Amino acid sequence: MDSTHPGPVYRTVTDPSGMLALQTFGRPDGEDMVFRISGSVYANIPGDALKPDIPHGRKLFGIEGYNIRRLYRVPGTDRLHQLSREIVCYTDPGDPVRVLREWTNPLDGRTYPVVPINNDAVNFGPFPITPAFAGPPVRRLHDETVWTSDIAVRADYGATLGETFGLVGGVYTAQEMFEFQVDDREVAARTVPGEIPDGAMKVKVSWTRTAPWAPFMGLAESEVRGQLTYRAHAWSLDSYADVEPWLRAEVEAHHPLYTAAPDEPGPSQNSWTSFHAKQLDKGAMTWAGWCAAHGRP
Repeated sequence: MDSTHPGPVYRTVTDPSGMLALQTFGRPDGEDMVFRISGSVYANIPGDALKPDIPHGRKLFGIEGYNIRRLYRVPGTDRLHQLSREIVCYTDPGDPVRVLREWTNPLDGRTYPVVPINNDAVNFGPFPITPAFAGPPVRRLHDETVWTSDIAVRADYGATLGETFGLVGGVYTAQEMFEFQVDDREVAARTVPGEIPDGAMKVKVSWTRTAPWAPFMGLAESEVRGQLTYRAHAWSLDSYADVEPWLRAEVEAHHPLYTAAPDEPGPSQNSWTSFHAKQLDKGAMTWAGWCAAHGRP
């Protein structure tokens, strides 16, 4: 067994909620798993102030993609990392399998290239794993075990990246809310003390995010009052091979790095730091300069 294999450490966990939490981070057998993501993005406009150009509640995009992840053990320790990459395409709001390549901002009339969520990597950890390791509190609803994770996100990109992205004060704020649901039969089969389950646990996830305009949209939060609300479902798949052919074709043609999880721990990205690194060349170009250069009249 590889020295980075999570199984020996996972086997020591005795708390069922800890076993469930770890199985959302990755497969205990050490192979890649996928959370397939599918949903929509809506305009959230205080006072409906941007109508008729962007009415409050308008569905602006679909989102289709996945996070591919695995558990990684720091050799010789009881510490585990979740290693992952995330690729999520913005799609036509009326056709979820048509990936958008460009979007016309109705406020300035300019057409911008659509940049997908492409985060390499999205890593968490290390987590010390002892027999007392426990996950978040769970509850039973009918025949499912349910738990939540709500995250208030704040990042001062003006200070850390030297780029404000048009955000108020250069500070990114968002709210992310997750709900995990696992059938009770799945829970019973996959929380046997001392066993290393094969494959990915069957889990459903509901995800909601309220956040500023995506950076490719050419909208400065400090000037255009409004937000995006992301609402999506995710479900676990055993591997990349289980992703639908149309989405695999898109990834392999345009984003081939995202067919596998990372091999080892490293820095993480989100939509904004990824945009800064890949579109702004780590600050060689400003966000305002990118908008001016890429927005076509």
